[in-house]
Amino acid sequence: MYVQKLTPTLKGRHISKFLPLLRKPRQLFSATASFPQFSSYGLGNRNEEIDFNILFDSSTKTSFAKCLHALLMVSGKIQSIFISTRLVNLYAHLGDVSLARCTFDQIPQKDVYIWNSMISSYVRNDHFHEAIDCFYQLLLASEIRPDFYTFPPVLKACGTLVDGRKIHCWAVKLCFQWNVFVASSLIHMYSRFGLIGIAHSLFDDMPYRDMGSWNAMISGLIQNGNAAKALDVLDKMRLEGIKMDFVTVVSILPVCAQLGDISSAMLIHLYVIKHGLESDLFVSNALINVYAKFGNLGSAQKVFQQMFVTDVVSWNSIIAAYEQNDDPVTAHGFFVKMQLNGFQHDLFTLVSLASIVAQSRDCKNSRSIHGFITRRGWLMEDVIIGNAVVDMYAKLGLLDSARKVFEIIPVKDVISWNTLITGYAQNGLASEAIEVFEMMKDCKEIIPTQGTWVGILPAYAHVGALQQGMRIHGLVIKTNLLLDVFVGTCLIDMYAKCGRLVDAKSLFHQLPQESCVPWNAIISGHGIHGHAEKALKLFGEMLQEGVKPDHVTFVLLLSACSHSGLVDEGKWCFHLMQEYGIKPSLKHYGCMVDLLGRAGYLEMAYDFIKDMPLQPDASIWGALLGASRIHGNIELGKFASDRLFEVDSQNVGYYVLLSNIYANVGKWEGVNEVRSLARERGLKKTPGWSSIEVNHKVDVFYTGNQSHPKCREIYDELRVLTAKMKNLGYVPDYSFVLQDVEEDEKEHILTSHSERLAIAFGIISTPPKSPIQIFKNLRVCGDCHNATKFISRITQREIVVRDSNRFHHFKDGICSCGDYW
Repeated sequence: MYVQKLTPTLKGRHISKFLPLLRKPRQLFSATASFPQFSSYGLGNRNEEIDFNILFDSSTKTSFAKCLHALLMVSGKIQSIFISTRLVNLYAHLGDVSLARCTFDQIPQKDVYIWNSMISSYVRNDHFHEAIDCFYQLLLASEIRPDFYTFPPVLKACGTLVDGRKIHCWAVKLCFQWNVFVASSLIHMYSRFGLIGIAHSLFDDMPYRDMGSWNAMISGLIQNGNAAKALDVLDKMRLEGIKMDFVTVVSILPVCAQLGDISSAMLIHLYVIKHGLESDLFVSNALINVYAKFGNLGSAQKVFQQMFVTDVVSWNSIIAAYEQNDDPVTAHGFFVKMQLNGFQHDLFTLVSLASIVAQSRDCKNSRSIHGFITRRGWLMEDVIIGNAVVDMYAKLGLLDSARKVFEIIPVKDVISWNTLITGYAQNGLASEAIEVFEMMKDCKEIIPTQGTWVGILPAYAHVGALQQGMRIHGLVIKTNLLLDVFVGTCLIDMYAKCGRLVDAKSLFHQLPQESCVPWNAIISGHGIHGHAEKALKLFGEMLQEGVKPDHVTFVLLLSACSHSGLVDEGKWCFHLMQEYGIKPSLKHYGCMVDLLGRAGYLEMAYDFIKDMPLQPDASIWGALLGASRIHGNIELGKFASDRLFEVDSQNVGYYVLLSNIYANVGKWEGVNEVRSLARERGLKKTPGWSSIEVNHKVDVFYTGNQSHPKCREIYDELRVLTAKMKNLGYVPDYSFVLQDVEEDEKEHILTSHSERLAIAFGIISTPPKSPIQIFKNLRVCGDCHNATKFISRITQREIVVRDSNRFHHFKDGICSCGDYW
């Protein structure tokens, strides 16, 4: 029956591939017949036997293998158990497991060798369930028992711990447990299921350990996050005189990067050179990756250039090295060279290319990459490339496109959710990030990871949702991630931005403080609360602890000095950073312009810009424009805005600032001109809103809000408060009304500002004299700032307001900012 299935494929177009391989150029088959036609010379002539070894080696397609199979059957060679096993392996190698199984089933007398081949065929083609079934069928064949070659592939196929334990029992029963191949496979299996203790116990009890055993234990520890123990096992291995091979090197190099141990990585590189392992492709690729993780791109490129042979992984590694170290130009250059050298890009190349496009702010080519990936069908086949496209669009600020791609990914993993949550949070869309996180919680199969907490905590911090943030804190404790430096830093940031600086400091002291990341978070927290002196003191403690500051540290210090008016201290920080070898970036220059401008040194700020070695960007001119608004300098403000519109004409905030400068001095023609220009360019002002959390619910108020359920009570409370404030000497400052309207209308506009609505709602919704905390997305207006001081005095409450710049703590009619913000 099986011969009949095969014979129709033996037409001239297939068998002709084999004819030149025969020892005699004698035609065996008719070129036109559908069925094989043997010549009169026959195969019975022993002097003209076919070289089947050549035919096996030449069968590179399933159709050729079928022809060979038929030839073996009609020649009688198929009766050889060796030939049959080789045919099973051939079909498996070509990826056709069903034909391998059909061939296997036709063998009447099977030995353990053919059973092992069939099990291995299933495993090589990822048919793990069938491999386990085949193993149990072998056990039912009473005359045959597994040997030590049976267990390694079947242990690899175990999809559950139950199967793994059963097979372990069989290994013990058949006395194969301490065979080095079987024991190493058991170590791999238990490590895969996270039972590293059992794996280590097996390893320790082995009477003899070969190189594979050591590698199995080291890789198992690494897979389970025990990097330090993996290095301990490596040290023990070397003490016993076992030399590292390429597998050991490839396994241990990522551990060095994970532990930040560049010295060990370089020592391993020396070992590689000394023992001639640098010619190994896998070792060289691993060296490129480890140097990239340390930011040592020179060494990574040197390894790449010294490689005798490169593959697509090598090119992907060097491209990713520059991409991950924020050098998209060089990364793209290597991508071009890769193509010129004839290498076809694969899925991982496109992952790096998507990141390169995002870093280059290249919106046009982002569409091209998306289209290319879609045409290849990769978006529907592999979640990795789908996540990369979502991340690309998110980093370009194209959140609608990111959301569309996210929604069409057929099978989303936790990274898919994390990418979209982080994308929304980093683009200031905190509410959308929280919405996606709530959707993610409904997917029971998705388990939050470190990346989830790092993505969602800044969103809660942005809207001031303290209660939700505290719930995340509880989940972080339950998942044993509290001491993770990135999660812990986000918690510090969340507590600081939600007004709980004491809790932020307490958490800071619980975290490892070897890197500057937690130090930056606590310095930032003190800065936004107006405690610049404490921020500088913390910086001094950081230096005493031997922690090296980075460029972010000095941005935070300069910002803290700016909001507190510490001009001399800010200048000191700016010069100190250069002593640490940190070249000032546009962010640092922007902070210095803001520092000088806020303090009233407008001319000095302008001269500082003129002396900059870098081309000023929007942040520089924006800082000067903001300072001009604070001090009412129309001429300098107009000059700064003209430069701004040249470099960033699409940011509506700059139009608002210039409009406010004109409005403050009553130049309504200038106001109308600026607003018309913004409308012509399709720009809309970001609406101001304030939020307050009461009874675990966040209420958001917009200026002039009339839709809140307690709207009447809120405005009644404001009328009562305004009357009391006027009795204490409050006079509305109409310069903060940016519309040309009548006096009584101006007072109503000031009263209906979002921050006052939120404060009034807090007063009527909470017990008397209890503190109130609100959050505003824009800078608090000067009149509301003054009014809040009166309200804190009248109600005997502490009122905490966080605006876009900093915290204001109002108590007994005084603000912590000292009216400088």
